[in-house]
Amino acid sequence: MRWALVKVSLAVTAMVVVAFAVPLGLVVRETARDRAFSNAEREAAAVAPALSITTDRDQLERVVASAGSNAAMAVHIPAGDGGEALDIGRRRAAGKDIAAVRRLGRASTSTVSGGSTLLQPVALSSGEIAVVEVFVPESEVTNGVGTAWAVLAAVGAALILGSVAVADRLGVRMVRPARRLVEGAHELGEGKLGARVPEEGPTELRLAAVAFNSMADQVVHLLANERELAADLSHRLRTPLTVLRLNAASLGEGPAAEQTRAAVEQLEREVDTIIRTARDAKPQTAAAGPGAGCDAAEVVRERMAFWSALAEDEGRKWRVAGADRPVRIPVARADLAAALDALLGNVFRHTAEGTAFAVDVHNGEDAVIVLVSDAGPGIPDPEAAMARGRGSGSDGSTGLGLDIVRRLAESTGGDVRIGSSVLGGTEVRIWIQLDGRERAPRRRGHRGSVRRRRGPGRLAASFNRSRSLP
Repeated sequence: MRWALVKVSLAVTAMVVVAFAVPLGLVVRETARDRAFSNAEREAAAVAPALSITTDRDQLERVVASAGSNAAMAVHIPAGDGGEALDIGRRRAAGKDIAAVRRLGRASTSTVSGGSTLLQPVALSSGEIAVVEVFVPESEVTNGVGTAWAVLAAVGAALILGSVAVADRLGVRMVRPARRLVEGAHELGEGKLGARVPEEGPTELRLAAVAFNSMADQVVHLLANERELAADLSHRLRTPLTVLRLNAASLGEGPAAEQTRAAVEQLEREVDTIIRTARDAKPQTAAAGPGAGCDAAEVVRERMAFWSALAEDEGRKWRVAGADRPVRIPVARADLAAALDALLGNVFRHTAEGTAFAVDVHNGEDAVIVLVSDAGPGIPDPEAAMARGRGSGSDGSTGLGLDIVRRLAESTGGDVRIGSSVLGGTEVRIWIQLDGRERAPRRRGHRGSVRRRRGPGRLAASFNRSRSLP
């Protein structure tokens, strides 16, 4: 916008300067020419009285000398009755021009070498017509024209520069508030909720700044309400958790009792984390820095040890592969555990008792794949399952499990795919990127979708060879 205003101002001012300076320059040149020939006419008029009285050479030479320079003036007297023609001074005009002036009886100008001549007819006492020739050099015709044109050019350039400077200042006055508005929008988009825009500049931009600040205040207010609501709802869970913990303490000894107490303690920790996160307004899942993360194999073994008891009660066959050696990933331990619990919980919730399932871990060069598969009925529409976000409609289904898994994978630059497993049911593949490189952005019209990724061919092939249950 700033440069557009400068260009428009430059074009308009240049056209105005040309429209006025060119005609004015021509007028100056014509004025100088008229001034030079007016002086020549005065010199010729000074000789006319003497010519009407006498035609004596000596007397005319003195008159010519007193009226002007001998080199610039000449007098041409025609031959009288039996007399001879008389020429006083240097003759520059052609004979035909002099004869034409004498015949027509009016003054004229003619171009000669080095300038022009003024031919002025004068009536003699004998009735003949004499011609007074006055030489006007080119330097006298153009005297002062160059200076006047230089002044006009300087004035035009000053006007153009002045208009450009004024347009630039006006552009800055308009662009600066717009730029601040853009910067404020970027800061707000990056999560800087304190970003505000000064309400200054033109009326339209000032109104836009007022609307932006009002929107930012509303966003802060809404986020604060959501954090308080999350904290309040989480805090309300403390009472039933306390009852569960007391009941779990009375279960006595045994593997089931220990697993129940461990689950209650983990649930208490998760609720405390939600409350602290909501109060502190910090994200629950942050990007892992260098050296951060967890051992995916250890987390898989731990969660499978928890779910194995329930699997034995329901007669389910299960298998774990690839978790016998450390597999470091840039994901927090609690986040990976929550994602695995969400997927395994879906297996137990949406498949019949006795349905087999498996968890595979594979460590590739630039990614780690965690695969959860089952022998259930499968998912007819995987894309809708990722996009739904509201559960399947059955009791206990909230639709947040797959969303938790998706956000965990995307936080590393990876993704999630849903397909058919070799067991005959559903296969959920979590692709966790190790090098931190962001994947190419994709176009989508909903919160999640099934995404296709081209990974190392050997990595996928190794899964296909090792996913059958024993």
